[in-house]
Amino acid sequence: MLKRKNAATRQKFRNIPTIVDGIRFDSKREATHFRNLKLWQLAGDINSLTLQVRFPLVVEGVKIATYVADFVYRDKTGRHVIDVKSPVTAKLPVYRLKKKLMAAIYGINIEEWL
Repeated sequence: MLKRKNAATRQKFRNIPTIVDGIRFDSKREATHFRNLKLWQLAGDINSLTLQVRFPLVVEGVKIATYVADFVYRDKTGRHVIDVKSPVTAKLPVYRLKKKLMAAIYGINIEEWL
């Protein structure tokens, strides 16, 4: 008989939490993108790199939800709001709704890094 991990410790989408520079990321993919962004920032290609930026999604004075961007940074073309997704999580209805609300409320098109 196979032993199953405790459901409380198993990740929902089988991602592997990873720590980089003392920061815990939800997946190896997200941690890898962070390392790349740090290198871009050191090279001067981007600036103002921030992690886990919260955007309240308010419609007609009613808070509907909060969208949390994985990364936000600036470069010569402007501000970039990045979400690291797997093909599965990019299709989730809640995420797709939040993405549409971000465009409607803030005029921000989330860049997905798959």
